[in-house]
Parts: sequence; C-alpha cells; structure tokens
Amino acid sequence: MASTHADTLKVDLGGHAVTVPKGGLYDRYRMNPDLDEIARDPRVSGVDFFRQLPKIKVDSPIGPTLTPNFYYSISTARLTMLAPSRAIRTRLPEELAPLEIAPGLGLVSVMFFRYDVCDIDFYTEAAVGIAVKPARHGRLGFFDLVAGLKNEHLDSYVLSLPVTTEIAQVRGHDGYGFPKWVTELDVDIDDSRTAARVTNDTGGVDLSLQATTPKQTAHPSGERVSSLTSYTTINGAWHSTLSQTNVLSAGTTRFPRDVALQVGEGRMADDLRSLKPIRTIQFDVMTEGQLALHMPVPTSVQSRNK
Repeated sequence: MASTHADTLKVDLGGHAVTVPKGGLYDRYRMNPDLDEIARDPRVSGVDFFRQLPKIKVDSPIGPTLTPNFYYSISTARLTMLAPSRAIRTRLPEELAPLEIAPGLGLVSVMFFRYDVCDIDFYTEAAVGIAVKPARHGRLGFFDLVAGLKNEHLDSYVLSLPVTTEIAQVRGHDGYGFPKWVTELDVDIDDSRTAARVTNDTGGVDLSLQATTPKQTAHPSGERVSSLTSYTTINGAWHSTLSQTNVLSAGTTRFPRDVALQVGEGRMADDLRSLKPIRTIQFDVMTEGQLALHMPVPTSVQSRNK
C-alpha cells in the first residue's frame, strides 16, 4: 500500500482508496478489535459494553465488513427545536411522517459528535435531522415523543451529515446511505463548555455552536443505553440503521438560554433554514459515552401521505 505521508496509508474500501492513520485502530484491527488492548487506552473508561455485542461478518455495498462498528470514547451535543410540520414535510420522503409534539409542530435537531477512540479512528461529525414516526407502527405518537425527549429511543431522517475523514464518508455514504461529505469540522465538549464549528466550501461558517454544558450526571456502564433508528435508501430500497449509545455522563437543559447557534452559509445551514425552526426546546450534552453502530438492514416502509 502506498503511503500519502509518513503517518498515513491508503486502504481499499469498496473500491475507494481512503486514507487512514498508520498504526491506528483500523490499520491494526480492520474492525476486529482486541478489546483487552483497547481497554488499556487511558481515554477509554471500560469495554464491558462491547463484550456483550459480538461482531458478525456481513456483505455490504462497501464489501464484506464486521458489524457493529464500535466507538469506545465519544462526546455529543444535540439541540432539539420546534418546527412547522408543513416545512418538515417538504424535506421528508412521502413514506415518512414527522413526529409531532402538537398538531402542526414537529421536532428537528442539530447534532455534533466527537469520536475520540473508534474502530475507524478519530473523527468528528455534525447532523441536521428530523424526528419521524417509527416507520412500521401506528398511532403511538405520544409515547414515541416521550421516549424521544427522554433520549431513550428516537427515529430520525437525516438531511446532512458532514464528517472529517474519508473512511467515515465512504462508509457512511456508500455503506449506510447517509448524505455525508468531508469538511473541516471542530467539536470540543467538556464539563463547562460545548463548542463546534462546521466549515463551508469557502472556509466560512456553515453552522457553529457555543454553549454552556448542562450539568452532567454520571451513569454506570450499561445502566442507561439509548437507541436511535435512522432511515435511508440504498439503491432505491429502504433500510434502517440502529445505533446504541451507552451513556456514561450526560445532562439536559430545557429551554436553554446560554446557547449561541450561528447559521451561516452552506449545506447544513440551508437544510436547517428549510425546516423553519421556531425555537430551541432542549439541549442535551453527553461528555462521555460509547456507541455501537450496526450496519443497515432492509425494512418495510409504508407510504403515509397517499
């Protein structure tokens, strides 16, 4: 394999040559990690969560791969906003319907992610997403809403999902069907401040966030595991992707005041503006957590708008 420079090398991923850190987790383990070795990383608080999730080999659009993808040390921030259902529906495929908090009002979110230790190495990510009703059950919207706002389970449709590495872009776009591209994206989260900046094509601000981190509550590993189901289409067929988050330290502020979200110019800003958000109702920050991201599986999605 030809190296791009001393500390990186090119690997083949579904016919794409992507750059990864030389000697990093992907280079060493190819998604089949030595959990005992990873547990010795001072940034990783433990690996018990992952020992209960055996990996399996599956075929995928990026070739044979192991699933789930393990994220051993992560931090995240999410702004949840009210938006008119009418605006939301203009951005949803007809098969999906917004999860409504009241008639005519849905929920949209802006999210930022920092993955410090992960099977595909360090990267950061941001998202503009829409909370949707689960694709395969009826009128339990209220219960879905309560579970979603408590961060127990969410169903979503993502409009934009920029990342900072080639391997994350190719896996996310080709393997999962997500709208991913590579850009400069800084995410810094600690117990006191949460800051993020997504750069647009000209080096300016697409989206940026500055906020006080909500007071954090620690949780033993495995005590609080939340899940997210995301819907995408791959080669014209609907798929659902499950991610499971092991929450280790997190906090929430409702109707936050000390949050500065700059909506600049770029793909994320355009997506957020198109949803016509009204106000931010909740700010969630997880300063420490872990994640298992499963490969997409085919799912039946019934049209709701006919």
